[in-house]
Amino acid sequence: MSEFHLPVRVYYEDTDAGGVVYHTGYIRFFERARTEWLRALGYSQRRLAEEVGVLFTVVELTIRYIRPARLDDELSVLARAERTGGASLGFAQEIRNAAGELLAEGEVRVACVDALDMKPRRLPKDLAERMAA
Repeated sequence: MSEFHLPVRVYYEDTDAGGVVYHTGYIRFFERARTEWLRALGYSQRRLAEEVGVLFTVVELTIRYIRPARLDDELSVLARAERTGGASLGFAQEIRNAAGELLAEGEVRVACVDALDMKPRRLPKDLAERMAA
């Protein structure tokens, strides 16, 4: 599975006094979609850390803000795995409103690191295989 969509509603805590989502809110929405993508593949962040000994850390993030998301909006957050390296994953991400309008798009690169020493570590083989399926 290379693509995952996560439905998200905008809550008051996500917004400023004008009811517009803070710029950092989009980063949290992107993170949630990547985490749920991983869960849909059969992994949790906790299981990977405790049982496999790996963590994922963001090493590069680019976001283009196009239109504002607002209080009570229903959003769809896309996480699409596009590139993999031995120890990294690249994602294209988008946030759209219920009308399908593109609100934000981004590219995120995460590194797979050892949970103890934080040094780069190859992606677990079974995870790489599930991503390819």
